Amino acid sequence: MRHISLLLICLFSLTLSAQNNAIGFNEKLTYTASYNMSGILTDLAEVTMETSPVKTSSATLLKLKCTATTYSKWDTFFKIRDLYESYVSPKSLTPYLYNRDINEGGYYKNMKYTYSHKTKTVKSVMKKKNNTLNKTVSIGSNTKDVIATLYYIRIMDFESMSFGTIKTFPIIFDNEEFKGMITYLGKETISTSLGKKSCYKISIGTSDNGTLKGTLWLTADANKIPVYGKFKIPVGTGELKINSATGLKN
Repeated sequence: MRHISLLLICLFSLTLSAQNNAIGFNEKLTYTASYNMSGILTDLAEVTMETSPVKTSSATLLKLKCTATTYSKWDTFFKIRDLYESYVSPKSLTPYLYNRDINEGGYYKNMKYTYSHKTKTVKSVMKKKNNTLNKTVSIGSNTKDVIATLYYIRIMDFESMSFGTIKTFPIIFDNEEFKGMITYLGKETISTSLGKKSCYKISIGTSDNGTLKGTLWLTADANKIPVYGKFKIPVGTGELKINSATGLKN
């Protein structure tokens, strides 16, 4: 079940020169995360994705926040309280700070990144219970953390892609850089809690060891919000379904 963290990682991202016209400062998306338990797809957790403005002495950043919380009836079985945050440029979604705080079935980890894009490095502080590890990690010029990556997919130009187009992109996770990958699968109309939606359909995964595989549907409009996802990880399969969407930019 710790691989649920990896689900939240890879659900997304791409093209490096895109500008943000899809994501505003006060957006809130909520989802139900389901997992296949003994052959039955079971609703286990609520996932929330929120944005907000954060003013610094020199600029206003866009805070990207994602939380995952198991429903109370499942807490005694496997309690999840996960928090992911990334502070990014509102225009390019370039990340500057990142925080990950997870508690999954008693397994705890906190990870903080401070980016230095000029030197192409990340200063990392990782805490596990009473242990703290400080490390400087070299990264590529376009490497992003999982939450910045998660949102970055939404500023991609899918309209210009042909069926089968493949994109790869660098992600830093647990102090290691790896390649994410998507394949564009065209448009498909699906039923959601928000009504019937025409969507861009993409397959997602990791190009190195195939740890995560899945399919994601994004609304084929100016907001490009994720409304449905199916995933497969080493310990099972699951789904992510949208419940509500407020504060959309467009």
